[in-house]
Amino acid sequence: MVDSLPDVPHLSRWSGIEDLYRQQDERVRATLALARNAPYYRERLAGQDSLSGLPLMTKRDLRASYPFGMLAVPKARLATYHESSGTTGDPTPSFFTEADWYEMASRFARTAVDVSAGDTVLIRTPYAMLITAHQAHRAARLRGATVVPADNRSLLMPYPRVIRLLRELEVTVAWCLPSECLLWAAAARAAGLKPDSDFPALRAFHVAGEPLTPARRRRITSIWGGVPVFEDYGSTETGSLGGQCPAGRVHLWADRFLCEVYDPDTGRIRREGRGQLVITTLYREAMPLIRYNIEDFVEVDSVECPCGWRLPSIRVLGRSAEGFAVSGQRVTQAVLEELVLGLPQEHGVLFWRARAHPDRLEIEVEADADALEAAREQLRHAVAQRFGVACEVRALPPGSLVPQEILTGASEMAKPRNLFGPEESWDKAVIYS
Repeated sequence: MVDSLPDVPHLSRWSGIEDLYRQQDERVRATLALARNAPYYRERLAGQDSLSGLPLMTKRDLRASYPFGMLAVPKARLATYHESSGTTGDPTPSFFTEADWYEMASRFARTAVDVSAGDTVLIRTPYAMLITAHQAHRAARLRGATVVPADNRSLLMPYPRVIRLLRELEVTVAWCLPSECLLWAAAARAAGLKPDSDFPALRAFHVAGEPLTPARRRRITSIWGGVPVFEDYGSTETGSLGGQCPAGRVHLWADRFLCEVYDPDTGRIRREGRGQLVITTLYREAMPLIRYNIEDFVEVDSVECPCGWRLPSIRVLGRSAEGFAVSGQRVTQAVLEELVLGLPQEHGVLFWRARAHPDRLEIEVEADADALEAAREQLRHAVAQRFGVACEVRALPPGSLVPQEILTGASEMAKPRNLFGPEESWDKAVIYS
């Protein structure tokens, strides 16, 4: 347990962006001193009291230092250990003390969602080795809210059960991937419910984990009867790096991290601009990160925002910001999604996929049975106008991309057992299923 709450900054404890940058620079010295306790940093940071001249570190460094090369505190002080999902390579390790958890939960809870004791928060991201669900859980409890731990990697939580919990527990805030909002809408309809009217308590979706295009945000809000979508940005190594303000912009938590932008083409590092996001933690105890390259392409600026937070804003372009070349045109997922979800809502398009070939695009979308031809022709025309490339569009009936049994089925869950009756199947003895 942490003896007392850490003394970390709170919003507006600085007079402007330059004052914030000055406070960052002062705090970096304490971070460098702490980081020298970790074997990885001991020689690298010798004699350093600023970031000037220090090289960038990446996930490869984290993997190479497994298991304890990045640990800067005694093991007895650790609260939890986590690993990334490994979707871009081997998993990366991440350590947190109890003080780290308070710091992380307090910044995550800042967003315009403004969770309070009157909220019931359904958490639908993995609890396992990732931190995403734990972060949301702690932040909700920090604000006094009731938590519904609806892990989305559990056999105990099929979609029909999620829909039941959302409705019967009168969930007010849902923490999930943006794509889950669309899947829930489809599952609700499969259960005979109307997303836009049968969940009156739901007041906000809080989402992260994949790019959120304006078209997807609009479609989610429309389907759910006006429920707003609030965005968070972060990683397993860092927790929340930024969140959405009341004015709708995503701000970096630059009072808790020193954030830089790295241009891989020129090697230049700046406070603002377009490039890969590089962060240095300012209040992390267990595992300080010094010039850690997240490798996400972003745009950062310090334009004044009506919210008054006086924090830099960030637009996340994603790791695939450069997309794929098709007949000399650069095609990105974000632009394609704007076209797909820009189709009229009455066509029923929620799910899609595309493959970029060197000479053409191949796209499949689900649409309502009576709108298949209209959806196909309108999307083909939109792609031709936007990219001017050959495009094969197939409009498929519901259930083609997301099978109906995923939305309506219940997973079988059995505890281990060894003794069975004469007519029972013992094929699943001992193991969970």
